[in-house]
Amino acid sequence: MRRVVDCLANVHFGESEQPDWMMKVRDDYFRGPTSMYSRVDLSEMLAEMDEQGVEKAILMYSLRQPSPTVSKFVDARPDRFAMAVGGFDLDRPVAALREFSAMIDDLPVAYACTGPGFWGDGRYRPTDGIYFPLYYKCAELDLPLCMNTGLPGPPIPGEAQVPIHLDRVCVRFPELRLCMVHGADPWWDTAIRLLLKYDNLRLMTSAWSPKRLPESLLHYMRTRGARKVIFGSDWPVLPMRRVVPEVLALDLPDDVLDRYLAGNAEEFFFAARAPLGR
Repeated sequence: MRRVVDCLANVHFGESEQPDWMMKVRDDYFRGPTSMYSRVDLSEMLAEMDEQGVEKAILMYSLRQPSPTVSKFVDARPDRFAMAVGGFDLDRPVAALREFSAMIDDLPVAYACTGPGFWGDGRYRPTDGIYFPLYYKCAELDLPLCMNTGLPGPPIPGEAQVPIHLDRVCVRFPELRLCMVHGADPWWDTAIRLLLKYDNLRLMTSAWSPKRLPESLLHYMRTRGARKVIFGSDWPVLPMRRVVPEVLALDLPDDVLDRYLAGNAEEFFFAARAPLGR
């Protein structure tokens, strides 16, 4: 069984009633079961992980709506779970970034995250100065930042998630370790070109069925991009027991599969941090 690190999973959905747009994601976009937003049991989550060889999962966590389920899972099994922290108030970032800085000293935080289409009515492209405090803080801490790219599935504006906006970000913040998440559809070729251009940039295929990944991306992984593409499921939207077997069925060499499923995540998200100026 191959080693797997699932770099994006959700265990908080069942804690509160989901908004209408999330119901549309489940019913209209993914056509998922009603159980998609049910409460999650730790033993059931671990059983699915063990079944698919998933050694560690990174759980989404929001500063604005802290998840007791995420905290419970991380406290119980810090060897199996880490956190991805989002929910930053970028209009007034100082307090949120202070809280975030304090968290990473005490908790297994793998990366920070934000979705340009998911707040502010999608008005703020990644080049907007409103993101700069977050960019600087992540670069200072040498902690990766994940940003949604590609047209979002929910009925929300998507123009801010065109990958080309990250071109200027990578130029202006070369110290920032940046990862595009949820693929880059329909702008895969733009994303690949950016990956070729910038050493500090990665792409995570979370929320994408591996069998639906474009051949251009698979070709890039087989050739120059073996280190650049990272696996994530977006569990339970796409269950691990569905997407891991789909990855194993891809036409990829063994060494590329190993890097995609675990090695690239370990290198990018779990390597020892070396904050700037230290």
